[in-house]
Amino acid sequence: MEIFFTILIMTLAVSLSGVAARIIPFQIPLPLVQIALGALLAWPTFGLHVDFDPALFLVLFIPPLLFADGWKTPTSEFFHHGREIIGLALVLVLITVVGIGYLIYWAVPGIPLIPAFALAAVLSPTDAVALSGIVGEGRIPKKIMSILQGEALMNDASGLVSLKFAVAVALGTMVFTVSGATIEFLKVALGGLLAGIVISLLYGRSLRLFSRWSGDDPATQTVLLLLLPFASYLIAEHLGVSGILASVASGMTVTRSGIMRQAPLAMRLRANSVWQMLEFVFNGMVFLMLGLQLPGILEISLQQADADPNVDIWMLIASIAMVYVALMVVRFGWLWIMQRISQRLLKKKPMEFGNYTLRELLIASFAGVRGAITLAGVLSVPLYLADGEPFPARYELVFIATGVILFSLLVGVVVLPLLLRSVETIDKSKQRREMQEARAIMAGTAIDSLYKMEARLAEDTTENLDPELVKEVSSRVIGLMRRRVDGKNDLEAALLAENLERRFRLTALRAERGEVYHLRATQQISSETMNMLLRDLDLLETLLMEKEGAH
Repeated sequence: MEIFFTILIMTLAVSLSGVAARIIPFQIPLPLVQIALGALLAWPTFGLHVDFDPALFLVLFIPPLLFADGWKTPTSEFFHHGREIIGLALVLVLITVVGIGYLIYWAVPGIPLIPAFALAAVLSPTDAVALSGIVGEGRIPKKIMSILQGEALMNDASGLVSLKFAVAVALGTMVFTVSGATIEFLKVALGGLLAGIVISLLYGRSLRLFSRWSGDDPATQTVLLLLLPFASYLIAEHLGVSGILASVASGMTVTRSGIMRQAPLAMRLRANSVWQMLEFVFNGMVFLMLGLQLPGILEISLQQADADPNVDIWMLIASIAMVYVALMVVRFGWLWIMQRISQRLLKKKPMEFGNYTLRELLIASFAGVRGAITLAGVLSVPLYLADGEPFPARYELVFIATGVILFSLLVGVVVLPLLLRSVETIDKSKQRREMQEARAIMAGTAIDSLYKMEARLAEDTTENLDPELVKEVSSRVIGLMRRRVDGKNDLEAALLAENLERRFRLTALRAERGEVYHLRATQQISSETMNMLLRDLDLLETLLMEKEGAH
């Protein structure tokens, strides 16, 4: 029962965090509100204690979040920015592990070289989820955000594989060699990607079989979709490859292979709404867990500092600032180097970085906030070595990593809004023009198909349709399509007409809904009929409201 109540309390806290973020007089990003709420719940006054199991944390929260990110990431943009993503997610991670690892070893007393590499490895992954929580969706220019999302998807694996090597060397279970590490990394990374792709394709085939056997049952199909990221992660880990990359690959495969496009309509609608809810809850849980760990981490660090005269708590706090500054300098320096390489050596096909201004380089640098993977990685460092001795400087690693996470979030909250001020993220007029042109092209194709259908029905003698009725209905629908085609040339008039039509439709729809409730109250229709009518009206209203939000 205690576990059940803990889950309920945490879910309630995540739900209330969204309300708290809105009623606070000054603006605080939701992740920081959730961290503060978690720390408050863990304080002795409330005493909520959650034993942090890094392996369970990785399995429970990380696969669905990475799967959702992979699902939302356009594969064409991901592959288009492949060079930039490799440069950040692989090369920059290696530079960070080596460079920051040696810096920690030289500058922070009491941390040996291998644990310093382990700390640098867990600090190398960035967190696009935390970044979106800080600045909001759509605030960072698309040409930057596309690369940052791809980087965050891929550098989790490279950072955690580096951590795995460092811990294995510290435990004495392997001897580090460059060739051995390279082969192991390729095996883990490529194997994880292949596992995720294969599992998703098998899921797509099973979805079609279930649809054939059970009909269009959206509940069963949605549950299977929810299990997909966990299945990808666990099977990949069982095979000894990267479960994180398998989750990412499965999400991208679901989009790329057309699995969702071929799924029944009811399943697509339900899956989208369920995933939006789960993303909110899981994201909130990650930052709430970080807050819940803070008092314990601080208490242990203070106890260790009192017990060990060689450790100064203020030195550790200064080390947090030093490590964060070093991470930003290395990140900015590598972005600048990639820009110069692009401008001088890749003139025919330059990378995206080649066109960045100084402000955009700074945005891309400070956008590299740390989050859930860093926390889970550092807490996964074992307590003891193979000979039973305590893992060297483990509490210092946890303290510094946690401090860097908080420091990166706080600096991001202050610096990123300043850098993003007056930056045009999306050209809305261009987007409206693009949408209107697409609708006009779609309407033209639809008109051709309607004329063909009208001709086919006129020749068909089996349905016994009145030719005048066919002509009337066809003319009405074609007239609606014609307005979209004509709107391609006069954008403002088309938008005005479309907005007016939407307002009339919403007014009529809400009147219909009120009448449905009246019919049920007067016992003129059954509850089943009422629910079916309300579902249809809700779908129509959702479509109309989404169109209104797009404008």
